[in-house]
Amino acid sequence: MSFVAGLARKYRSGLADRRLGAPFRRAADGNMLPDPDYCGEAAMRTVRVGLLAVLVGFFTLGAGPARAAETVDVALVLAADVSRSIDEGEFQLQRQGYATGLTSAKVLTAIQAGTHQAIAVCFVEWSGPDEQMVVVEWTVIRDGESAGEFASLLLAAPRSFTGRTSISGGIDFAVKQLAASGITAERRVIDVSGDGTNNAGRAVTDARDDAVVAGVTINGLAIINDRPAGYFFAHTQPPEGLPAYYRNNVIGGEGAFLQVVKDFSTFGDAITNKLLSEIAGLRPRGQLALR
Repeated sequence: MSFVAGLARKYRSGLADRRLGAPFRRAADGNMLPDPDYCGEAAMRTVRVGLLAVLVGFFTLGAGPARAAETVDVALVLAADVSRSIDEGEFQLQRQGYATGLTSAKVLTAIQAGTHQAIAVCFVEWSGPDEQMVVVEWTVIRDGESAGEFASLLLAAPRSFTGRTSISGGIDFAVKQLAASGITAERRVIDVSGDGTNNAGRAVTDARDDAVVAGVTINGLAIINDRPAGYFFAHTQPPEGLPAYYRNNVIGGEGAFLQVVKDFSTFGDAITNKLLSEIAGLRPRGQLALR
């Protein structure tokens, strides 16, 4: 008897050949019904395959978008001013500076020297009171590959705004990102960079004080802009000077410090030095003191 004929005979007699994975069997009345034994086995196979997929996904997750329960040395929000006093060329230098700093060999060495050998970074741009945007989501950076991926996303993203300057709005938004990150960090830091004073939204000192009460440190990067776009000299050059303005109104919290950038062309070097200090949790020498 041929194989096919034998198989047909088994089905005609109502004996489904389960060894061949037949999903049906013939009932006493001659109707074909699902084989409960086979269906149970199929369900178990589905469960096993699904569980395997979950386990594979769990063990193959590497650096990249931050996950709940991730523990890092520092959770850092890079909050960049993109208000209208910053022209397009300055904006590009600022973006490139952040990318250069994050992928710097010195910064990567500092990350790998930490207790957890990882930091979590979120990049935010801000302008007016209602103009804040996450440009690059929370990402765990622990090596050159993860840093490069973050930098690529940053450089590819379009500019978010060109409105007024609400440093307070930027700080409030950054605090919310830290609270929602799901990341456990030894330190939580907001790095605010800007070229002018707070001229929109609530008082920047109120935003700073609320952040400090929440256990967040705010560091500042004051960019000296002698040629602001438009007519914004009073905004970018307040009577006491922008560094003093940032020191008195923006930075705060444990170990907070201010770094001054003389112009946008040196932004990359400044960011590298600032990141080194923030990762190590140290205030750089020669910088303006914390509040």
